[in-house]
Amino acid sequence: MDWLMQHEPAVRLAAFIGVLALMFAWEALAPRRAAANPRLFRWSNNLGIVVFNTLLLRLVFPAAAVGIALLGETRGWGLMSMLELPGWLAVLIAVLVLDLAIWAQHVMFHAVPALWRLHRMHHTDTDFDVTTGLRFHPVEILLSMVIKAAVIVALGAPAVAVLIFEVLLNATSMFNHGNVRLPGRLDRVLRWLVVTPDMHRVHHSWHPEETNSNFGFNLPWWDRLFGTYRAQPRDGHTGMTVGINLFRDPGELRLDRLLLQPFRGPTDSYPLGARSAERPASGSDS
Repeated sequence: MDWLMQHEPAVRLAAFIGVLALMFAWEALAPRRAAANPRLFRWSNNLGIVVFNTLLLRLVFPAAAVGIALLGETRGWGLMSMLELPGWLAVLIAVLVLDLAIWAQHVMFHAVPALWRLHRMHHTDTDFDVTTGLRFHPVEILLSMVIKAAVIVALGAPAVAVLIFEVLLNATSMFNHGNVRLPGRLDRVLRWLVVTPDMHRVHHSWHPEETNSNFGFNLPWWDRLFGTYRAQPRDGHTGMTVGINLFRDPGELRLDRLLLQPFRGPTDSYPLGARSAERPASGSDS
C-alpha cells in the first residue's frame, strides 16, 4: 500500500493507458454500432479534452483527491477517523459512499439547468465509444473535484480507498462507454455487478426519459434502488439515436466548439424534471 501511494500518478496513468488500449482493441474487434463520424477526428478532439482537463486539475488541485485524503488522515478529519473500523471495512465503506456521491452528483448535473449546460457536452457526442467516457467539460471536472473533496473530508475516507475508487471509476467509465458487444446472457448477469455498455448506452439516447435514466458509472445498484433504472432503449441499441437535439453538426466535434457549448443554445427539455416529449424538437445550435 505504501508503494501504491508513493507512485499514485504512475499507477493511475498505467491503469488509464492499459484500459484505454484494451477498449480500443475490443471496439475494433467486436463493435456494437457503426461509427457515425470519422474516428480519428472525434478521438483527437475527445482525447484533447482529457489532456486539457488533466493539466487543469493538476494546476488547480495539485494534491488531487488522493492527496486530500492523505492530508485528512494525518489531521484526523472526518467521520471514519472517529470509528475504529478494520482497514478492509473502512476501504469498502469509503468506496461505496464515494460511488453513491458520484451517482448523486450525476443526477444533480441533470436536474439543475445551469449544471446541465456543463454536463450536456458529454451527451452531445453523436457516437458512443470509449472516448465518450472521457469527454467532460473542464468546469464540470473542477466542480466534480470540489464535490469529491468535500465528501472525502467529511467521510474521512482512507487514501488507499480513494486511490482504488479513482482507478475503478476511470476504468469502468471507459468500459461502460465502450462500443463493444457482449453476449446478452453475460450482460444480464454483469449488470447486477457493474454498469455495462448496454446499460449505460440507454443514458445516451436522445429521448429525454432515457437520457435521465441509468446514471451510474461504476456500480449499478443506485439506479435500481432509486427508481432510475431502464433496462433497454425503446429504439434498440443499433437503431437508437445517440446524443441530444442540439449540436449535431459534425463541426461541433471540434475542441474549441466543445468548450463553448455551455454558453450556446437553450437548455431545452432535457434537464431532469423538465417536460419531456415523445421526440425532442430540433433546437438552434447557436
